[in-house]
Amino acid sequence: MLMIVAVIAAASCMQAAGGLDLMVKWAEKLLRKNPQRITILSPLVTYLFTFIAGTGHVAYSVLPVIAEVATETKIRPERPMAIAVIASQQAITASPISAATVALLSMLSGYNISLMNILMISVPCTLLGVLVGAIYSLKVGKELDQDPEYLKRVANHEFSTEHYEAKGVENQMKAALSVSIFVLATIAIVIFGSMESLRPVFTVGTEKVSMQMSHIIEVLMLTASAFILLFTKNRWYQGRTEFRFFSAGMQAVVAIFGIAWMGDTFIAGNMTELKGSIEHIVTQMPWLFGLALFVMSILLFSQAATIRALLPLGIALGISPYMLIALFPAVNGYFFIPNYPTVVAAINFDRTGTTRIGKYILNHSFMMPGLIATGVSVGLGLLFIQFI
Repeated sequence: MLMIVAVIAAASCMQAAGGLDLMVKWAEKLLRKNPQRITILSPLVTYLFTFIAGTGHVAYSVLPVIAEVATETKIRPERPMAIAVIASQQAITASPISAATVALLSMLSGYNISLMNILMISVPCTLLGVLVGAIYSLKVGKELDQDPEYLKRVANHEFSTEHYEAKGVENQMKAALSVSIFVLATIAIVIFGSMESLRPVFTVGTEKVSMQMSHIIEVLMLTASAFILLFTKNRWYQGRTEFRFFSAGMQAVVAIFGIAWMGDTFIAGNMTELKGSIEHIVTQMPWLFGLALFVMSILLFSQAATIRALLPLGIALGISPYMLIALFPAVNGYFFIPNYPTVVAAINFDRTGTTRIGKYILNHSFMMPGLIATGVSVGLGLLFIQFI
């Protein structure tokens, strides 16, 4: 929980210094210069934002830009919007500072698994999964000028032509400095996570114990927060409660704490029964554990909580640690029911009405891109580990 708070604190300080607005401005310039490629570029942008920040909530800031550029270019906004949201979720399982990645790393520490072992599988697999989902999205639905919902809104004068531009940055030097500090802290986390010899070593009794990655992330992220506040002279804490990073992140902390506690209690209390009932089939077909991760993530709405709840069972069943890493992207299933905040935000930001919840609830805009991206990511992971 402290690790998540530390990352949220650093990201909130970066946002307060204008760093997030600066990143969004960069993204806006890229998208407006290449409007015809927005369906491919927008998921790469949200993937990169989430990879750096460790939370998918950064997608809120860039979604209005994606919707605006797509509408101006007469590209159906559903195409880039849906895959952009999915990309922000997939990147959680590739980010070195996300709660889910750190939870996976800490639980697999007994197998001598490093952060680089996880990233070398999860990063290329999720990135390629997102690209395949983006290619599929290129032909989703009718063209914008033929979509009945869009034409209906235009005919009824319900469609606003108001031009949207990302928020300006008051002090670009301070904003750039905050981004640099945050990115350097993230790079340091990757280095410490990949090279255990660099971690501080403590003597506990008669044993020498290396500092855990969760503690290193806490130290580096809180240090980054302090440096951002000191060097940018930020006073964001004085009545600045509107920052979405901090409020959304702290709500997630409380939710994950309760869900993880519940999951731990249930799994620990029923480990014997659970293990006995599924041990044979999972031993024969370990990929089925990925299906369990997917279903649990739909119910828990959190990759980190899903890992905390189910991974102990996977370890107890004797599933290979590399198999568990390959199945890691399966925890990105909370797009399945369209009520996650980034999903709802994307629907609201699309003024044309093409990004929508279907008549039968589950036939929504995010279903196929999400299933494709997750399926490809897991499939590639299972392929990659054959060579490791």
